[in-house]
Amino acid sequence: MSERIGFIGLGLMGKPMASNLLAAGFPLVVHSRSAAPVEALAAAGAETAPSPAEVAAVVDVVITMLPDTADVEQVLLGADGVAKGAGPGSLVVDMSTIDPIATRRFAETLTAQDVAMLDAPVSGGDVGAREGTLSIMVGGRAQAFERALPLFRVMGKNIVHIGPSGAGQVAKMCNQLVVAGTLEMVSEAMVLAAKAGADPAKVREALLGGFAGSKILEVHGQRMLDRNYAPGFRAELMRKDARIVVSAARELGVPVPAFEVVRSQLERLVEDRGGEIDYSALVTLREDDAGVEVGRP
Repeated sequence: MSERIGFIGLGLMGKPMASNLLAAGFPLVVHSRSAAPVEALAAAGAETAPSPAEVAAVVDVVITMLPDTADVEQVLLGADGVAKGAGPGSLVVDMSTIDPIATRRFAETLTAQDVAMLDAPVSGGDVGAREGTLSIMVGGRAQAFERALPLFRVMGKNIVHIGPSGAGQVAKMCNQLVVAGTLEMVSEAMVLAAKAGADPAKVREALLGGFAGSKILEVHGQRMLDRNYAPGFRAELMRKDARIVVSAARELGVPVPAFEVVRSQLERLVEDRGGEIDYSALVTLREDDAGVEVGRP
């Protein structure tokens, strides 16, 4: 691929995603608020630019991986944003998880200046980002999707074009509803087992072999047993995603009663434990309530 790629947002997910593109041979220009990941990628062969506008001015495709809707709006449409530097015919691929309605507005604004936009949020956490095995859910025009497909194939394995602009964010919203909801159920099951005197590790092993088996039980169930809450996906970000789910559901008139409870528990987790801990620490709230620990370090 001869097109030059810009990557903005080199956090826990963005840095390994950008690194994979660089390792695959894509010419890369990077920018981030933190200097350390920019310096690391520059040492590996990437070029750097001091602002989103200056990234966009020298590349054909700009990828963004940012924490929240307001961050994406600032980077894309702010005073020194991508829209200021992007030339006609360029492509913006936002891989953040943000509000689908705002996404459609951003796409309309960029389209008016002949810049295409895809929303392409991901699932798979920091492990998937490092290993290039992310699930990528894409919204936007088919032609833009085909153009970005070689990039997606470096960063992910399960790549689905969901539909028009915003559809990728809708799919990610549904993903987070299922993921966070399942995490709460796994947390409750592990604590229930411990309180009843059964070995949670053995209960997890048994459940993994049946219909209750899931990636959440496999990965985060083990985190709970190890009491390993180093951030793979920060609680603050899952709380943000849960707010998006609840807000969109209310706007659409779709009741999500079980998820309302999960969202409230994520709020409590961030308030009690801080937002930097992994969201699998949700189990610690159930442990506190039951007076029992699932595992020990």
